[in-house]
Amino acid sequence: TMGLAHLSCLVRQAEASVNEFEDQGTGEGFAKWVKCFDCGQDFHGVVKVALGWACWKMYLGRPVGSEAYICAIGALGNAIQSARPEEALPVLEA
Repeated sequence: TMGLAHLSCLVRQAEASVNEFEDQGTGEGFAKWVKCFDCGQDFHGVVKVALGWACWKMYLGRPVGSEAYICAIGALGNAIQSARPEEALPVLEA
């Protein structure tokens, strides 16, 4: 099934999920950056890449080695790897 959503709405939902997890220890945490909250399917294609970049941008300022930093670089690296594998290695090595 193909649904439509605004990228900015997906980003806000993912950010809220991470905030809930960090503040209260509940919720899905970083899962909403990679998986649809409605149907449970993994994002793919340009949406996956756009969310990967948005996640990286959101948590870029976190300390290197923190859970948020590691999850963000992982989301970006995996998104690029699925769309443009030849460009993913530098991101995944970071």
